[in-house]
Amino acid sequence: MADIQTRLADVRQRIRIAEKAADRPAQCVRLLAVSKTFDAQAIRLAHAAGQHEFGENYLQEALTKREQLADLPLVWHFIGPLQSNKTRAVAEAFDWVHGVDREKIAVRLAEQRPAGLPPLQICVQVNISGEASKSGCAPADTAALCAAVARLPRLRLRGLMAIPEPGAGDPRAPFHALHALYESLQRQGHALDTLSAGMSDDLEAAIAEGSTLVRVGSAIFGSRPRKPVQAP
Repeated sequence: MADIQTRLADVRQRIRIAEKAADRPAQCVRLLAVSKTFDAQAIRLAHAAGQHEFGENYLQEALTKREQLADLPLVWHFIGPLQSNKTRAVAEAFDWVHGVDREKIAVRLAEQRPAGLPPLQICVQVNISGEASKSGCAPADTAALCAAVARLPRLRLRGLMAIPEPGAGDPRAPFHALHALYESLQRQGHALDTLSAGMSDDLEAAIAEGSTLVRVGSAIFGSRPRKPVQAP
């Protein structure tokens, strides 16, 4: 835990170096600290080092930590696949959702988002590598899903999210394809500003291909504690 501040600084430096190498503007890429399986104290340490946005996959764990950290001005992102029976809690407790991959989930989030809260910020998840075992809509279906999300009240479509297949050829290729899809949707009139792509091992490749937000966990918090498998 004591190394979180140092690791966070190292990740930020990696991002700045990658931005410069790709000839992109400084500070154009945001960092989302993926804090799943780490306790509230780890998040407090990261916040003390200037980190405000945190990503969680496991709903009950995230809700507990949200209560424990209610005194801090944090932005909470739910990442990964979202089951229908979890949408109400996510709509009520989170600021962003990165895992919308079908219209049914988007509709439920819109219906269940409390009217007194700001719109829920949505990234559509794309299965950019075409993996049978991975969540996300097919690239060919992304435009229709984005249009559906954009029509719904209490949601704001922000962009795309993807987790490319690791170790599959050129590491930049799937990010290049994702960015091309992102630009195509912008040309169709969608006001997208977020490309959520890149993690601890591949953030440089993602930034080189246009990522605006990288999701980093282990490089900040260290090796994840062993945790029983549970529904997201």
